Amino acid sequence: MYIDRYNEFCDGVALNTGAAGSYLVGNQIDLLQAGRDIGHGAEGLMYLVAQVSTAAASGGSATLQLQLRSDDAAAIHVSTGSLHASSAVFPVASLTAGKVLWVTPLPSTDYERYLGIVQVTGTAAFTAGNIDVFLTPTPQRWKAHA
Repeated sequence: MYIDRYNEFCDGVALNTGAAGSYLVGNQIDLLQAGRDIGHGAEGLMYLVAQVSTAAASGGSATLQLQLRSDDAAAIHVSTGSLHASSAVFPVASLTAGKVLWVTPLPSTDYERYLGIVQVTGTAAFTAGNIDVFLTPTPQRWKAHA
């Protein structure tokens, strides 16, 4: 799998350990530099991949959802930024090291200037766990279904 360090949102980034809520995690991509047609230009289709790098833990029954959002400000906000894609909701028990959580083609849409990942924590706070989230043209374990 090919990963460009400039297309990494999270590389072993710790899950936010705040209470249930939404949090911007990792880095953002400035689409003025990368181009607003990211993943749909001459380079071809790009995929968003999210995986667990260190198992997650919670003092309760935390859940995790990841969202791809864009905004005009680098501090992407969940109420003003545009939502482009959301993962399923994962219970803490399923967030084991190495698990691939989400593989999806980048949506063909009008993005705002900054592209980033928002962690949506439900039910209870996380006490541990790290994730990797990145863009790649060649995702592993990706399967096409009818």
